[in-house]
Amino acid sequence: MGKVVLPNDVVLGEAARLLSEGHEVVVVTKGRSMLPFIRGDEDKVVLCSPKGLMVGNIVLAHFGGRFVLHRIIAIDNDLVTLMGDGNLQGTEQGRADEVVGIVTDIITPTGRQLKPTRGWFWRKLLPIRKYLLKIYRKWNKLKNMIYTSPTPSEILKS
Repeated sequence: MGKVVLPNDVVLGEAARLLSEGHEVVVVTKGRSMLPFIRGDEDKVVLCSPKGLMVGNIVLAHFGGRFVLHRIIAIDNDLVTLMGDGNLQGTEQGRADEVVGIVTDIITPTGRQLKPTRGWFWRKLLPIRKYLLKIYRKWNKLKNMIYTSPTPSEILKS
């Protein structure tokens, strides 16, 4: 059976509807904006209805007509500011009622469920995040090359 990929707006719009009805939703993530804590096209996130927003929560929001899955870095009355952990600059702002879900768990490809942290230490590392992300990406690329390279026995068989 083939794989069907639906546009983010369709999938996340339906997820938002289910969350508004009180359901828990599991979504496969996309993109690199939440590296290194959430890996797009690899990890899934479990979302629940947004109750008690706090700085450090990873949330799904519908700001400016598009969905984003980023971390809350500031709350000022009803104004919520988000930034991706893998981003070096740039934020999104919107109203608290535009936050449609909070990440309660991150599910890795092996099925391991991790509780998201508030990311306070990572946020403090913003001035050097560029270098840390570069090291992370190089390490990941090297790791993937090692694990996807053919073994000597596979080479001999071909």
